[in-house]
Amino acid sequence: MNSRADQLKAFDRLLTIMDELREQCPWDQKQTMQTLRHLTIEETYELGDAILDNDLNEVKMELGDVLLHIVFYAKIGSETGDFDIADVSNAICDKLINRHPHIYGDVKVANEEEVKQNWEQIKLKEGKNSVLEGVPRSLPALVKANRIQDKVSGVGFDWEKPEQVFEKVQEELGELQAEVTAGNVEKIESEFGDVFFSMINYARFLGVNPENALERTNKKFTKRFQFLEGKSKQLGKPLKDMTLSEMDVYWNEAKTKD
Repeated sequence: MNSRADQLKAFDRLLTIMDELREQCPWDQKQTMQTLRHLTIEETYELGDAILDNDLNEVKMELGDVLLHIVFYAKIGSETGDFDIADVSNAICDKLINRHPHIYGDVKVANEEEVKQNWEQIKLKEGKNSVLEGVPRSLPALVKANRIQDKVSGVGFDWEKPEQVFEKVQEELGELQAEVTAGNVEKIESEFGDVFFSMINYARFLGVNPENALERTNKKFTKRFQFLEGKSKQLGKPLKDMTLSEMDVYWNEAKTKD
């Protein structure tokens, strides 16, 4: 691993390159925070994919892309006189020190849960009107639900044990089925949402990240379906002409290759 001096030297090199690109490259000169925003989101998702695939070399590369965006925003901020990379670094350092009084103060904590509870209480003291203010509005619904539940748990609004949450899942499934039987489309959608929300809560109690779990299933399904498509081509028989029984044979074969 690189020494601290080498790490600082590498970061200084990146800052220098950013300065040069902003001065000399027509594309980099045109960028604004608004034009970079969607690219930053894409880079973050690419990093998430690499982490999920446990491809550490790709994680390294994607972290570089994300770091470049952070430096880019800081460079733009310095040009407008609002902030620079030192301000960004100092702001997060100050926040971390303030929110970890069990490390930088005299507060005592017994476990991770107490750390999280302290964290939420400190944020309220910082001027937040609600513990949910820190949940981005533009988060995907599944991720947002998980963050909402995590946030309210930090102030004690939570179930006591997984069994209670599972009972809630079953209750919500029953309510959904009742609306399906009644044929009320609007209420079906509402109850579906309740089922998802309770399942995400149950995942949290089981120590499972629901976003990761669903994405793993997406990847697994994609891999199996593409195997099925390959078999279809080998046979010279389009999928639309295969019976479900025929497809099931190759689907089960695909499952053995997971």
